[in-house]
Amino acid sequence: MTSLPSRAQVVIIGGGIAGCSVAYHLAELGWTDVVVLEQGRLSCGTTWHAAGLVGQLRGTESMTRLIKYSTDLYARLEAETGFGTGWKQCGSLSVARTPERMTQLRRTAAGARNHGVQAEVVSPREAGELWPVMRTDDLVGGVWLPGDGKADPSDLTQALARGAQRRGVQVIERVRVTGVTVRDGAVRGVDTSEGHIETEVLVNCAGQWAKEIGRMAGATVPLHSAEHYYVVTERIPGVRPDLPVLRDPDGYAYFKEEVGGLVVGGFEPDAKPWGMDGIPHPFEFQLLDEDWDQFAIIMENAIQRVPALDSAGVRMFYNGPESFTPDNMFLLGETPEVRGLFVGAGFNSAGIASAGGAGRALAEWIVNGAPTGDLWPADVRRFARWADNDTWLRDRVTETLGLHYAMSWPDRELRTARPLRRSPVHHLLERAGACFGSKMGWERVNYFGPATPHTFGRPEWQPYVDAEVAACRNAAALFDQTAFSKFVLKGPEAMEALQWLCTADVDVEVGRVVYTGLLNDRGGYESDLTVTRVAADEYLIVTGSAQTTKDFDHISKGLGDRRAVLVDVTGAYAVFGVMGPSSRAILRSVSRADFSAFDFGTSRLVDLGHATVRATRVTYVGELGWELYVPAEFAVTVHETLMGTGELTQAGHYAIEAMRIEKGYRAWGRELGPEITPAAAGLRFTCKKSGGFRGARHALETPSRRVVSIVLDDPAAHLWGGESLLSDGAPVGYVTSAAHSPTLGRSVALGLVTELSPEGRTLEKVEVDVAGDLYSAQISLKAPYDPTSARVKA
Repeated sequence: MTSLPSRAQVVIIGGGIAGCSVAYHLAELGWTDVVVLEQGRLSCGTTWHAAGLVGQLRGTESMTRLIKYSTDLYARLEAETGFGTGWKQCGSLSVARTPERMTQLRRTAAGARNHGVQAEVVSPREAGELWPVMRTDDLVGGVWLPGDGKADPSDLTQALARGAQRRGVQVIERVRVTGVTVRDGAVRGVDTSEGHIETEVLVNCAGQWAKEIGRMAGATVPLHSAEHYYVVTERIPGVRPDLPVLRDPDGYAYFKEEVGGLVVGGFEPDAKPWGMDGIPHPFEFQLLDEDWDQFAIIMENAIQRVPALDSAGVRMFYNGPESFTPDNMFLLGETPEVRGLFVGAGFNSAGIASAGGAGRALAEWIVNGAPTGDLWPADVRRFARWADNDTWLRDRVTETLGLHYAMSWPDRELRTARPLRRSPVHHLLERAGACFGSKMGWERVNYFGPATPHTFGRPEWQPYVDAEVAACRNAAALFDQTAFSKFVLKGPEAMEALQWLCTADVDVEVGRVVYTGLLNDRGGYESDLTVTRVAADEYLIVTGSAQTTKDFDHISKGLGDRRAVLVDVTGAYAVFGVMGPSSRAILRSVSRADFSAFDFGTSRLVDLGHATVRATRVTYVGELGWELYVPAEFAVTVHETLMGTGELTQAGHYAIEAMRIEKGYRAWGRELGPEITPAAAGLRFTCKKSGGFRGARHALETPSRRVVSIVLDDPAAHLWGGESLLSDGAPVGYVTSAAHSPTLGRSVALGLVTELSPEGRTLEKVEVDVAGDLYSAQISLKAPYDPTSARVKA
């Protein structure tokens, strides 16, 4: 065994494909004082029994780009290292048994082409030509992605390790991590079975053990193991080496060729968690007992797709546990609790496809001190401390494993481990007939009305949402927005810190609200939020529900040594939005405050019935209105007082979404992100002319693409978001957010488009690809509803 160094610049825990990929890419970037610690042998945990499927397409542009890099890396790695990787670009074929699944696949194909991935919609006959040994008479069609492939997971790991070692990285096997030294909130070292290593950068790529490593350091790594199955058959006539990977998601099954037979696996809808009491040690190159009852739903459907399986012999049954996360996306990045502790884990049975790109992205984050691209879908900061609960994780994992092949309905909500976080008035909303969704663990009202079937067309819940929008536009509506993330920043240098962090000028008088962005060094958005000055040395910061951990971490790090303290007060306040042209009159009826004296952007304490609340005149729906910040203990009283007026219609977040898109308001994670600048977003007005804020150098550079409003010409078509935008048949962008607009009587959207058409003209019209059907649409830099904001300023 290689001797353990006393110090290393970087220590990586885990010698699976993820850990070796991080080591390889750190070395490629010039960081060679790196040690990889593996408690057993390389790839002995989860990697060795992975099926090795490499599919490029993911749900977002940035994640697809990351996986595409994996395929490029795997294609060249053997020539570079001399180690075989088993990489074969055999392509993949996904088939549909139902019209609904075919609609999903058509949407997938349109998105693939927009993200630069070659994809072709095929008929059942063409699918049969690509995969001759399957039954096709029950198929509706499929999608063929020729750039996909497969690889040998263990060989890939060895090749990455060899590439890293050639540049000076040490890979040490048979060393188990027993503790992490943390001092002053930062990593200082790691304890092992062979001694201590001093380090200030620790990378947790420990797979199923990553949660345990996180807890050693006091950091949240929310994942849980589940049993995962596949079988390897004897030779089957007609199965040839160049057979593509086949996915039959309606049957929960996948197939790939192996030595003339098939690997048959899948993702059953109700999974079987494992390791609730911890992962045993040692657990190297081990499998769990066969469970044919759990695998039955996959095998029965596999035989339906490939009838020859009914008589084929099974050479091996693999039951290899893997780690899954609460939302079926992996965990990447520096933990908010401990500086210098990075995570690359929880790959949800997609680690082989993800590891190449994820390893590079994490290495760049470590070297540069920040992500170099949009990694938000995988950012470990999308979860909070509460997500580390083992019971919650176990219950959620029963569902998330199956999400791989579940129908990707646009309005799908996760059903397990709910409810968790509830507004103080949850029971009142429930009594009023609310249909709830979930965001950051919060139960939030989507709309008031019964649950309805999923669809890719216009949903049955649309009339309920349309009525809520109409009530807000024509009278007034009450929204429970308690899930907003809420922070207090207080201290003598609070204003100075925010002037650096915020694009807008926050040196305003007490009682003023400022809408602002938080940027990275590249000028891209890390968040957008409101900042209210509540005292000379104190600010109330309100941001999106999903961004609590990330924004708190970003602001905290941005404070530096300034004398200011940031406190999360999210749970201390309920938030009620009273919005619409009648909102001023309604609030007057329950308060002695002069709501006529409230200019837009004003915030002050007011009486409301028997309670005292903070009333802030802002809006996210494009109407006259106020957000009321109510101490949690007064929430029920205030809600009852407001509803007691008899003048308010209760409304949900679907209505907010429709109205903010009508008004052209941007949302972080949709229109705004780490690669979108204020200039690209059309938000130059939020930037201080004097500069002096983080990212100012690049914030206003001429962008290559812009955020635009989109209005469909055909009132019958329905958009959900993610659709491709075309000009003269060529992709020029995609829809970021969409909704039916009852105000305009058609679908409206926001999207990203290239700045200029090929002829040098500003784009004014596009076609929208809706599951293969093209619809004409008008695009504009102005909002389709109230572009002058006259209603907001009423």
